[in-house]
Amino acid sequence: MLIHSHPTGNTFSRAAAHAFWTQGWLKEFHTCISWNGDNTIFNKFFPTLNHQFSRRSFSEIPEHLIYPYPWRESLRLFGLGQRFPWLGRHEHGPLSIDGIYRSLDRRVAKRLLHQADLQAVYAYEDGALHTFKAARAQGLVCFYDLPIGYWRAAHEIYLEESDLQPSWACTLTGLEDSPDKLLIKDEELSLSSAVIVPSEYVRSTLIQHDACSSPIHVVPFGSPPPLNNLHQAPNSSSPLRVLFVGSLGQRKGLSYALDAVELLGDSVKLTLIGRPTTANCSPLNAALVRHNWIETLSHQQILEQMRQHDVLLFPTLFDGFGLVITEALSQGLPVITTVNSGGPECIRHGLEGFIVPIRSSEAVAEHLLQLANNRDQLESMRLACLRRAAELSWSCYERELITSISQSFS
Repeated sequence: MLIHSHPTGNTFSRAAAHAFWTQGWLKEFHTCISWNGDNTIFNKFFPTLNHQFSRRSFSEIPEHLIYPYPWRESLRLFGLGQRFPWLGRHEHGPLSIDGIYRSLDRRVAKRLLHQADLQAVYAYEDGALHTFKAARAQGLVCFYDLPIGYWRAAHEIYLEESDLQPSWACTLTGLEDSPDKLLIKDEELSLSSAVIVPSEYVRSTLIQHDACSSPIHVVPFGSPPPLNNLHQAPNSSSPLRVLFVGSLGQRKGLSYALDAVELLGDSVKLTLIGRPTTANCSPLNAALVRHNWIETLSHQQILEQMRQHDVLLFPTLFDGFGLVITEALSQGLPVITTVNSGGPECIRHGLEGFIVPIRSSEAVAEHLLQLANNRDQLESMRLACLRRAAELSWSCYERELITSISQSFS
């Protein structure tokens, strides 16, 4: 039996919780908000917030296994951290993301003091330190889920990028992490019994920096169910409809995406979906005016946008596994991405999209032009994407996760 925790209950932590429950391993799942969507009063007076809260409904596992701690996260979602900046101050504010993670981590650690018949805990980067310390004291196995590459590898890329693209350096918010926060990441790794990562790229960053001595298991994330029918493709005389989805900053390689689009002129039309990481980046602000920009959409609306475009552009410099990639596959949308995205786990070059080097606007532009000039190839890739999405279901992720964890119990 194990205790599983994640503050926000995102897609892959939900799949993990479901896997543990179906396997008969899940004793408790700890999170911040477990939402009951039948709250009529809340739905009426706070419709916008209701959308955010509804994403925290956990139908995948029985309600009696869920232990919510809603107050801090609820206040954050209500925007109190923005109205009173000291509450949301980076890392140290009680309503900062780091504050939310630490609070849940401490609560889970205290909960371990009252457990029997427990064998393991499963926690995520930035939210595992206290849980792991308490678990180690009781002789429990500590599973550490690292969904993005190791921080030292990130800093190497960010510092290089600051020199290469100084006008975009202000968007690299990962450089703002304090030495104390980075030390905690390393301590979490040192306490882990096994590390679960979503891609070979994440694994390579750990090995390159000799960051942990624990076994590392690569378990790629899954895909939503594919569309039953493809949407109608535009005629060959229309501009290629290019979509970018993600935080709008240089970690995602955004300047290289914009440069590639600029090289092709009127033959492509770009839509950007996401929030800027800062308001102080002049080239980013100019791009938001020039191109079609949508600041935020629901998950279903993003999938709808994917159905209305021809290719997803995701030239990220540093990620673990961009879930936007498998979401695109499920909508029949070919993907152009980099080797640092998790894309090689699910995209076969030339079949469902293209894998390019980081920082290569020319390679991105070459493949965009290839698809713009060859709509038959684009159509065959769209069909290949749907087939690939069917192969990469979340049930596959769950099976591989159980297999990897079972090795630590054998």
